Parts: sequence; C-alpha cells; structure tokens
Amino acid sequence: MPLRLLHLGDSYTIGEGVASHERWPEQLAARLRAEGLDLDPPRIIATTGWTTAELATAIDAGPPAGSFDLITLLIGVNDQYRGLPADAAYRGRIDSLLRRAVSFAVGDARRVIVLSIPDWGVTPFAAGRDRAAIAAAIDTFNAVNRAAAEAAGAGWLDVTAVSREAAADPALLAADGLHPSAAMYARWVDLLLPRVRAILQPAAPGS
Repeated sequence: MPLRLLHLGDSYTIGEGVASHERWPEQLAARLRAEGLDLDPPRIIATTGWTTAELATAIDAGPPAGSFDLITLLIGVNDQYRGLPADAAYRGRIDSLLRRAVSFAVGDARRVIVLSIPDWGVTPFAAGRDRAAIAAAIDTFNAVNRAAAEAAGAGWLDVTAVSREAAADPALLAADGLHPSAAMYARWVDLLLPRVRAILQPAAPGS
C-alpha cells in the first residue's frame, strides 16, 4: 500500500508564490519517491491567510478520510500577524489541532511533526515595521507550539533559523518578497528528511 502524507497549515504549506511542484510537501514527496518509497500524492489542507482557528474550521468542514503515515502541522503566523496573543488560547488551539493530527495517525503521535513558524520580519514585506518585535513575537509563538508538540509526544522542527537567512539572501524568497522560494523550501526538506525517513521507512513495503 502506498504511504499517505497529510500536511496541515497556511501559506507556507500551500506554497504561496511558487509553482505547485515547488511547495515543500511536493518536494518532500519527490525526494522520498527518489529514495524508493511508494507514496500517494500528498494531501494538503492549507490556505494562505489561515489562522489556527480557521485551519481547525476547515478540518472540521472536510476532515481527510482514512489514516496517514505522516502528518505535519505548520500554523500560527497569521495569528501573530493579526496581533493575536501567544497565550493560553493559542496553546489551546494548537493542542486541539495536534489531537486531530494524532487521530489522523491512528493515535501515534510519533508520526506527527510540527514545523516552527518562519520569521517574515526579515523580508522586504516587513520594511518599515519593527523587525525585532516581529522576531520576538515569532519566537514566543514557536516556544508555545514547541511545548505543545513535546507534551503531545510529537516531533518539532526548527525552520525559523533558515527563514532568517533570507535577510541576506534574496534567492530564498519568492517574487512577492514575503513567502519562501523553492530554494528555501528545499532547505526545509533537507531538515525534514532524516525525521521523515525514520518515521516512514519502518512502514515501507518490504522493510
């Protein structure tokens, strides 16, 4: 049976500003197939602009069918952008999304990876804003989602550090001057692959 991957998120997961094959979920799938894994097309539930609450509503409206071998969750930048606090309410929404993600993995939290929120404050889009304040807010949100992932028994992966390299390397940004480029997403996949291999290879046919 082909392995099934589910990716939950916002613009960073749907790949705003890049071609569909350049999204990191698609790049990840291509790399895994090149290594011999049999995968269904990745299932993506993500839309540019979604907050944690909007992602939860979308999942409720159209929950993915069946179980998945890997689930990723990258959400929260729009909570931060809209000025919502990284407080107990955000933690509660992340906890709830993680419970849903774990349920899609048939209760195995080890099959869930939370990705950190990238720092859009380093991009040209943030010109004229308080970049240090944005970075501090992103760090606070990431501390919350990391703690939630660890408490749930899920994985957590830092892509924020790589995102901040865009301050000195415009090639890491899409043409809109805000979202990651295909090159940035390839860096994320490099970070993800060891984790994903460890999760998927034991379940691969013939392993």
